[in-house]
Amino acid sequence: MAFTFHFVKGSQPYPRIYDEISLDNRAALAPAQLWGAFYGLFGLGSNELIVMSVGDNAGAHTVLDAMETTRVIRSINLEPTVRPSNEQPVTKSGLYVFRFFGVHSKDIDKIAQLSKEAWTYFEDSTSYKAEPQGLFCETDRQKEHGLMLLVTWYDGLNSWQVSRRPAPEATRNFRQRAALTTFTKPFATRLIV
Repeated sequence: MAFTFHFVKGSQPYPRIYDEISLDNRAALAPAQLWGAFYGLFGLGSNELIVMSVGDNAGAHTVLDAMETTRVIRSINLEPTVRPSNEQPVTKSGLYVFRFFGVHSKDIDKIAQLSKEAWTYFEDSTSYKAEPQGLFCETDRQKEHGLMLLVTWYDGLNSWQVSRRPAPEATRNFRQRAALTTFTKPFATRLIV
């Protein structure tokens, strides 16, 4: 499965940009499909969007960049590690946190495994509702340093806050994962539905 993260900036607030992307039943991204479009709560301007496409993404960057209201600031070609297991678009309303990790490419598989094991406990909480939607790495894993992207759904900001103190079993894995990263950068968003 091929995914692409597009950071899009527009000359208008995000609803106008999204309307243009959505014209003709999202045909603008074809042959790729829209996995999700997200506007910012924290970390993004009112004229910025995150657009995740899935499928044949070869032309999606060019098409988005050529739209009247948009300019693509960055596109990153990604592949899923342990999630998602299909190309179905995300659909839940709530909070989506996009967290980039700087990593050494040699550590990608270890980070994915630590995450998968931690999620067993992280998702099993009765104190908050959270579900990692995807853990991606850059398609090109041959370079020494790269990026990983974790997309996590929460039912709201309160769940995000409470989840900062997950079960000890999850915390151990998250600390080991953090030791393998060189930096993190999160964006708090909501899915445009």
